[in-house]
Amino acid sequence: MAYPMQLGFQDATSPIMEELLHFHDHTLMIVFLISSLVLYIISLMLTTKLTHTSTMDAQEVETIWTILPAIILILIALPSLRILYMMDEINNPSLTVKTMGHQWYWSYEYTDYEDLSFDSYMIPTSELKPGELRLLEVDNRVVLPMEMTIRMLISSEDVLHSWAVPSLGLKTDAIPGRLNQTTLMSTRPGLYYG
Repeated sequence: MAYPMQLGFQDATSPIMEELLHFHDHTLMIVFLISSLVLYIISLMLTTKLTHTSTMDAQEVETIWTILPAIILILIALPSLRILYMMDEINNPSLTVKTMGHQWYWSYEYTDYEDLSFDSYMIPTSELKPGELRLLEVDNRVVLPMEMTIRMLISSEDVLHSWAVPSLGLKTDAIPGRLNQTTLMSTRPGLYYG
């Protein structure tokens, strides 16, 4: 669960979110190193009066500043592609849940079981109990098993919606007339908002 003035991500609850956090840290370190190098070079150029004119024409310098960005882009692209393919693969799900977005509520249906469906409405602010979170509490929560692969089929009845659970690393658009699919697996029990 997010807390006020939080600067980072929520704690990871799924293997995919753990991979996303590692990739974020990896990319942020590369951006930090590039920014530090550029700031150092700019400060050197502004403070020193010495210039070496032969380095401006050097073939080696041009080769380095052409190849180095390509290597950096590869260092960012390869982990990113690996995570994209990990997020897209379906590993023989144990449970399938159909999720339909409506204008003010979500409908859930456990398709592996007969006649097991319900609607989930947001609790109005006036009816919240102490300790409950405004705009996050619902009357019927989705209950899912942990350490099992679950397939979510997501669509919408009327307008565009977004079905997201940040701590699981999930965000899938619910679009009328289109069936989107995502998988999730929680590694620990808990109450996850989205």
